[in-house]
Amino acid sequence: MQFFSHDGFDLAYFDRQPASGEGDPVLMIHGFASSHYVNWVSPGWFKTLNDAGYRAIAFDNRGHGSSSKSYHEADYTPAKMASDAAALLDHLGIERAHVMGYSMGARVSAFMALSNPDKVATLVFGGLGIGLVDGVGDWDPIADALLAEDAGTIGHARGRSFRAFADQTRSDRRALAACIVGSRASMSEEDVARIAQPTLIAVGTKDDIGGSPDELAALMPSAKAFHIEGRDHMLAVGDKSFKQRVLEFYAEYPL
Repeated sequence: MQFFSHDGFDLAYFDRQPASGEGDPVLMIHGFASSHYVNWVSPGWFKTLNDAGYRAIAFDNRGHGSSSKSYHEADYTPAKMASDAAALLDHLGIERAHVMGYSMGARVSAFMALSNPDKVATLVFGGLGIGLVDGVGDWDPIADALLAEDAGTIGHARGRSFRAFADQTRSDRRALAACIVGSRASMSEEDVARIAQPTLIAVGTKDDIGGSPDELAALMPSAKAFHIEGRDHMLAVGDKSFKQRVLEFYAEYPL
């Protein structure tokens, strides 16, 4: 892992070129309570992209993984996290990249596409469809679950799931609780319609969080929907058909 500093945070990142040499860069932005390793290394995305000749780059969002933490909700807006992603590209001297996000990372990618359109060549939204506009449910019980002293007292099913995930990844639960409140900003239909980059929207057919990929794609000028068959929100990210579809998408839009 390497580190760079931006907006008062020390952010950890991982950057790997393909064995063949210089490849087109793909910047990956992970989801809530995850990390570059959990979302992208462990499920095989770095290997998939490197084997296909792409330069794979991912970082730990502020409040996550090995990056520094804040307990202030205002530090975790999608716009601020998008500025971290743009700053990483600047740090690496990359003018333009494919940008792929999963769940919260997809939301951050959408904000990045509007704030730094010249840096974003294409977009992949994984695990987030129309939820980008409509929201993705009631997250207050999850914040409560993350802050609960005794996990055995948590009655909310999704709260228990995210608490277990946070404990499994040894995350800073107080930072995550602030993040889940601060990062929930939705995007208007009008703003979504301004995202001009070619976009692939991929959501599992058993995903009860992200919302319809077709409904979101219909609002955008250059978007395609892809249904990840038989996968829920947690398992879709590593699906082989998702990886194959992303490689086909990138082949359509070389840098």
